Amino acid sequence: MPRRPDPDLESNILDAAQKLYSKGGERALTMRAVAKAAGTNTPSVYRRFRDRDDILRALLQRTRLEIASELDAASSPQQACERYLDFALAHSHEYELFYRHDYELQHSKGAKRAGVKLQGQPARDAMRRKLAAYLGGEPGDHEALLMSLWMQAHGAAMLLISNVILPEEAEFARAVFRSSVAALLKSSQHLKSS
Repeated sequence: MPRRPDPDLESNILDAAQKLYSKGGERALTMRAVAKAAGTNTPSVYRRFRDRDDILRALLQRTRLEIASELDAASSPQQACERYLDFALAHSHEYELFYRHDYELQHSKGAKRAGVKLQGQPARDAMRRKLAAYLGGEPGDHEALLMSLWMQAHGAAMLLISNVILPEEAEFARAVFRSSVAALLKSSQHLKSS
């Protein structure tokens, strides 16, 4: 009797890869290590993913969707910014994948031939919807504000993750971050009403 393919194997492979990446970053992610952690063999991994970059793309897409889900669950743009920062701090390796490899995995020559394709910009789209609901207009109407908020959140995340802002200063830094987000949103409301 022929063996039936495991319908959950691809998900198990990605779960294993995510655990490896979370613990050791990119250098911990080899096809052999992923296969072992997923309880399968290397050829099974290669049947589902062309190479390590394809696994990274799939993990990147997962991370992008997780961040978008956090933003969608927020009740306001302020809370969305807080959730973005919280995600980055709680999942620093995944966040590193998100900010360091997004361009390379999505736009490089190799990405054009890849088996796993990244879909859209779910986190940006989620924030566009939040801003439109908060300020009015259409989701694409607030691109400068979106970029400003993203730069604020990413900068805060990187400074906190790298410990450039010392752990004992983290609460103060977060308060400053919240104030700067509130100021950006307030100035955008003022521009809208004038």
